[in-house]
Amino acid sequence: MLVWNNEPSAVAAADSVDPVRWQAEFESAVGRISGRFARREPLTHARDLVAGLVAGLERKNCWTIAEHAGHASPHGLQHLLGRAAWDADGARDDVRGYVLDRLGDPNAVLVLDETGDLKKGTATVGVQRQYTGTAGRIENAQVAVYLTYAAPGGHAFIDRALYLPKSWCEDPDRCARAGVPDDIRFATKPQLAGVMIDRAVAAGTPAAWVAGDEVYGADAKLRAKIRGHQLGYVMQVAASRQVTTKIGNLAVRDLAAQMPATAWQTYSAGEGSKGPRYYSWALISIEPEPEPDDGNCAQAGEQMLLVRRNDTTGELAYHLCFAPKPVPMRTLVRVAGQHWRIEENFQAAKGHVGLDQHQVRRWDSWHRWTTLAMLAHAFLTVLAVIARSDTVHRPGLIAITVAEARRLFNTLTRVAARNIGDVLAWSSWRRRHQARARTSHYHRRITAGQRHDLRL
Repeated sequence: MLVWNNEPSAVAAADSVDPVRWQAEFESAVGRISGRFARREPLTHARDLVAGLVAGLERKNCWTIAEHAGHASPHGLQHLLGRAAWDADGARDDVRGYVLDRLGDPNAVLVLDETGDLKKGTATVGVQRQYTGTAGRIENAQVAVYLTYAAPGGHAFIDRALYLPKSWCEDPDRCARAGVPDDIRFATKPQLAGVMIDRAVAAGTPAAWVAGDEVYGADAKLRAKIRGHQLGYVMQVAASRQVTTKIGNLAVRDLAAQMPATAWQTYSAGEGSKGPRYYSWALISIEPEPEPDDGNCAQAGEQMLLVRRNDTTGELAYHLCFAPKPVPMRTLVRVAGQHWRIEENFQAAKGHVGLDQHQVRRWDSWHRWTTLAMLAHAFLTVLAVIARSDTVHRPGLIAITVAEARRLFNTLTRVAARNIGDVLAWSSWRRRHQARARTSHYHRRITAGQRHDLRL
């Protein structure tokens, strides 16, 4: 249960933050998903879990959040993630609706990227040894694709899709043990991204652009799908990517090498932690690529190659671009810079709301935890927007960030006081559970040793 601290000193310390409004915003955010629950009890548990995700807990899982919420055990939250009847995909749509209501803008950018969570063992759904940018190498990991809504007011996740490798899809028994639905088939990351773009468009998401890195920019069908929705895109591609020009087919690195010095202009790709991110940019028109399904000409619009140069290192990055209507280079640079927003979301969601701290193994449980973490992150994003709009700018202070909004939220709220009996009961519960686990591990080891001795 959340109890609000309305002492004048606390409110003053929070500048112009309105605790009553923030409490109402939290209830509004959780209320968005209330229609996805058939019973009140799991909805209450979902509210407690979201409150725990935005709390200042060192580690976020069913045990720590249940104790934070004042539950007698983690069983209620575990039931919520595993067996309770509620619609996680419908709740995902509600999270998107919440984000769009608070941040919606017709010039927003839909940003695609994936992230990996390092895991042990082989039982967690989707886990295998695979490359993940989280570690920067091949590791035992679970990978998921996310869609971020990046608007002038803020940016938050609006969709997610767990990547299920071929090794899983080709093993129905393994999928069954992890609760993977029978109709799930192997899909590449760009294919998962395309489904999320389709969902966003079908929901009437106000946006004008799509941005993504090489994984998504390299996929011709995904690019065609985006053009078909009459969305523009700025998608990064490898230096070896071939494009068609009036002088023939060329790798984009060769085309960039032929650009004269006068083609390069300096623009900022957006504000970074250390100030504007200035690069040199060059833009050249390319021939429309044929649509992959029927070979006909592409959708009406302009296709271009945008090249980014780091003037300190000389490193080049290449982006295939499509604009339904002519736009200046500055607009394409702005869209390219929005790709960093999803990286910021990964960092914030993992650091502040425990996106990667789930201890679940099954398909439904992963989607439920992830959806509630997306809601928690969206709520903090909206809080930061509200705080910035309510606070009069004062020289020497940066605007309130998502991290600061979380600190303020947890300063202005507290968990209802518990007596010493509650604290000791949780200590006993943890130690009893750990004792059972240790006994089980010891028995397994001893039995295995005895079998080994018998074989000798």
